[in-house]
Amino acid sequence: MEKALLKQNIVVVMLPCPESSVGKGDSLHQQVLSAFPLSHLTEDDLVQNPLFCKLLATLSQHVDRTGLTLPLRKELEKAEKELRSQKLGWLRLESMYRILQEMVQEHRFSQHHSTAAPAEDTFYVTLERCLLVARCVRQLDPSSTVVHDLPLILGLSAEKVLSQLPPHQDVWQMKQRLPTELQKHLKKKLFNLLSYYQPEWENESEGLRCVKLSKLPGLLESERSRAESLAEKNRENGTLLQRQTYSYLSELLECMQLLQTLVLDLRLKVQKELDRKKIEYFEAKCEIGIQKIRAEMLEVQLDSYTRDKIAAHQKITEKLTADLKACQVEKQSLESRLASFEIYGREFEVLAEEYSRLRQEVATKSWALKEFTT
Repeated sequence: MEKALLKQNIVVVMLPCPESSVGKGDSLHQQVLSAFPLSHLTEDDLVQNPLFCKLLATLSQHVDRTGLTLPLRKELEKAEKELRSQKLGWLRLESMYRILQEMVQEHRFSQHHSTAAPAEDTFYVTLERCLLVARCVRQLDPSSTVVHDLPLILGLSAEKVLSQLPPHQDVWQMKQRLPTELQKHLKKKLFNLLSYYQPEWENESEGLRCVKLSKLPGLLESERSRAESLAEKNRENGTLLQRQTYSYLSELLECMQLLQTLVLDLRLKVQKELDRKKIEYFEAKCEIGIQKIRAEMLEVQLDSYTRDKIAAHQKITEKLTADLKACQVEKQSLESRLASFEIYGREFEVLAEEYSRLRQEVATKSWALKEFTT
C-alpha cells in the first residue's frame, strides 16, 4: 500500500501545471512561501533559484501545507481518527483503573486513623483483589500483534489468574456499591479541584459549590483558549522580533561598512597633514632631547671640575706649554745642526753609521769587562 501511495504521489507531482495557475514575480514567491510554511525558505532563496521556485509553485497545486497529497491526507486523517479513538478508549480504562486504585489507597490510609465498618472493609478488599487480578490478566493476555507461542510467565495463564477472584457474592455486592462510592470519590476530587482553583469558595455551601463546579469546565476552557492565544501571539511576536532583529542587524552592518569607508577616505585625505605635524613634533622633541643632554653634560662638568681643580689644571697646562716650547726650541736647534751635517753628503752618513757601531761595540765590551771584573 505504501508503494502504491508513493507512486501516486510521484505521478501527482509530475503532472503539468497550467501557466495561468502559477503566479509571477513577488506573487509567485509569496504563493510558494505560504504553500510551504514548514520549510526554511526565504524570498532571497526563491529569487536566486527561479526554476526551483517554479517547481515548488507547481507542487503547491497538488499538495497541502504539510506536503501531502489529497489521498495521503485522507489516509492520514483516517489513521489519526482511529488512533484517537483507541487512545480515548485506553485513557478511559486507564483513568478508571487509576481512580479505583486511588480509592483503595485512600481507604488504606484512613485505616491508620480510624476503624471502618466490616462491610466497607469487605468492599475495598474485594475491589483491590479484582483490580490486581485484572492487571495480571492484562499482562498475561497477549494482544493480536504478539506471537501466541511465547512461554507463559511463571507458567500462569489468564484462566488460572481469574480463578483467584473473590467469591461471586462479594463481587456482586462490590459492583452494586461501586457507582455510589465512585461518585462520592469523584465529587470529592472535583471539590478539591474547585478549592485549588478558587480557594475562597472552599467555605461555601455544597449546593453553591456544585453550581460553580458546573461552570468550572467553561472557565478552564476559556483560560486554556486564552493561554493558547497568548502563546500563539508570543510565537508570532518572537518570529517578528527575529525578523526585525535580522533586518536591524543588516542595516547596522551596512551603516558600519559605510562609516568605515568614510573614515578610510577621510584618513587618507588628512594623512599627509598628520605626517607633517608628526615630523615637526618629533623634530621639536629631538631638539629638546639634545638641549637636555647638553645641559646634563654641563652639569656633569660643573660637578666634576671645581675651582681648585681648574687652577691646578691651568698650572699643569702652563708647565706643559713651557716644556712644549723648550722642546720645540731644542728640536729647531737639532734640526739646524742636522742640516749643517747634511752638507757632507753620503760619506758623512757612512761615517756616522760607523761611529754608531763603534760606540755600540765599546758599550758592549765595557759591559763585558765590568761583568768579568765583578
